[in-house]
Amino acid sequence: MKDHHIEKRYRLIELLSYWQGHVNSTQLSEHFGVSSTQAKKYFASYQHAFPKNLHYDSSLKGYIPQPDFTLSYITGDAIEYLQWLDHSGESIGVNHLPNELTNTSLNLPQRHVTPYVMRGLTAAIKSKRRLEVDYVSLSNPNGEGRIIQPHVFVRTGLRWHLRAFDEKHQQFRDFVLSRFRGTPEILDGGTRNSDKDEAWHTYVELKLIPDSRFNAKQKAVIAQDYKMQNGMLIVKTRAALAQYLLQEMQVNFKFLDAEPEAQQLVLANKNDIKQWLFNA
Repeated sequence: MKDHHIEKRYRLIELLSYWQGHVNSTQLSEHFGVSSTQAKKYFASYQHAFPKNLHYDSSLKGYIPQPDFTLSYITGDAIEYLQWLDHSGESIGVNHLPNELTNTSLNLPQRHVTPYVMRGLTAAIKSKRRLEVDYVSLSNPNGEGRIIQPHVFVRTGLRWHLRAFDEKHQQFRDFVLSRFRGTPEILDGGTRNSDKDEAWHTYVELKLIPDSRFNAKQKAVIAQDYKMQNGMLIVKTRAALAQYLLQEMQVNFKFLDAEPEAQQLVLANKNDIKQWLFNA
């Protein structure tokens, strides 16, 4: 029990220092509900065990990762850090192992994100500053420098992206994390507050109904699946996430599949939310 107790502290130390670029006793104290003195003891014991991993930076009043940082308690996959952010306040020390009732799960492919990218993005979000970073896309596979002001990480099912103001296009956009390259350069203060992100702060309702080609009994099955009221499922979401939610629910709003079984749900109020969908 004691070893597991220490392991959880060490895991958080590694997680934050590796992906955010620094970690301090206050973060450890607040996360685990221990005194500052006790938190400092955890850092001391971690440094004794792994002397080449961290260096205390007096200007930051915290510990920063060293070039020879070795991973002992984390995987090095950015998803681990992002899931920790997504479950804010939860302990990262619990491994949800399969049991006899849930003995398997999807093994989704990982998307590569470097700690240098994550450190820059995290720092810019926290300090509300702009940053310059290289970004590749299908339309520009060679990459280009982009100046952005990020404000939140978003999980959209199979991948994570960054919501940020893009100075090139003068609008808030979504950036796939695995498409950032190099090391971001933190610039001066932000020019666009996240409060100006209209699509992020606007909520819309998606009204979903069974495909009209189903017979009455088939529609009833789908209605029961989703606990529909009067034959309709209403899902409230941020406008910026509307299309991602439809994709996750396999709702194609551009055309109907040849077979209704392939697309069981239909978006009934497309015209009401059309402005928030991509290429609608």
